[in-house]
Amino acid sequence: MTKIAIFGVGLIGGSLALCYKGKPGFTVVGHSPNPKSVEKLLKRNVVDTATTNMAEAAEGADYIFLCVPVGMLEEYVQQLMQLPLKDGCIITDVGSTKASITESAASFVKENVYFIGGHPMAGSERHGVEAASSHLFENAFYVLTPAEGTPQAEVDRLTELLRKTKAQIVQVGAREHDDIVGAISHLPHIIAVALVNQVRSYNETNPLYQNLAAGGFRDITRIASSEPMIWRDILVNNKDVLLKLLTDWNLEMSRFIKLLEQSDGEGIAEQFRVAGEFRSQLPERRKGMITSLFDIYVDIPDHPGIIGQITTLLGNARINLSNIQIIESREDVPGILRLSFRNQEDADRASGLLSGPYAVHV
Repeated sequence: MTKIAIFGVGLIGGSLALCYKGKPGFTVVGHSPNPKSVEKLLKRNVVDTATTNMAEAAEGADYIFLCVPVGMLEEYVQQLMQLPLKDGCIITDVGSTKASITESAASFVKENVYFIGGHPMAGSERHGVEAASSHLFENAFYVLTPAEGTPQAEVDRLTELLRKTKAQIVQVGAREHDDIVGAISHLPHIIAVALVNQVRSYNETNPLYQNLAAGGFRDITRIASSEPMIWRDILVNNKDVLLKLLTDWNLEMSRFIKLLEQSDGEGIAEQFRVAGEFRSQLPERRKGMITSLFDIYVDIPDHPGIIGQITTLLGNARINLSNIQIIESREDVPGILRLSFRNQEDADRASGLLSGPYAVHV
């Protein structure tokens, strides 16, 4: 029997647990220092067993997943290394920064125990074990960052285990991972927060900024609502990479300032052209660092009961609607009603269903 211990059974840890729980040859134990959380895990049937005792959770484990916040990873690795772990035990994490924990773990790891950094590049707009799903990692990239000297056989063993998540496993160096993820995820979060705070400051003297900031502004700044403490730890852990990225970002902004000062319309258009060309080459449906939204926009007549008709139509077709929003400012969006879905399949089905009686824009 292969024992998998998961420390921190929230969205990611819970989804990992559900990928293995009930599968032949696996037993999954969850750990939380909070007794109420342990009760919740058992009540929701996410794990086979759960405990507040770290030693009990780790005893005899073949694989240990650390799904705790980035700022707590080093502490957990240190505590685990003081326990009598099973020979051949693989410890891995799911943090979105890899260099710091990979280097730190290398100084603590003991003989016949292996640490292999991991990062499943999937998430959800929802949080907690209540949002856990065995399908969370399907078609997502799952990055492994083994330290130099880690036996390839152990990396292969973890890779084989992770294939059951149906993710695409990628192996890169920890620093290379942090460079890339810093650019495609961490920097955009900083920019979104800075932009929202800039508009917030203007709103203090003119409430129209908040009233009119709908549609496209909400879309491009959605990630500014991410959990503050989690992002505090992530950014601090990747600060060297982000300082360089922010310097490069300032150069990009300086380029736009110069174009505007010179009223260089052609230069501005060229910036949009090359950006649009590159963006059009990005994969549209693969799960990535920033959670995808599967939205469609619907043009509807303004008369009573129309929204109820649409939701009833979707419900009768057993299409799960995640969110619905009436858009007051339509400057940046193609419809008056935004319908959000949890996956592309539901969005496509809804689009086909509604395109007859209503004008639908994807």
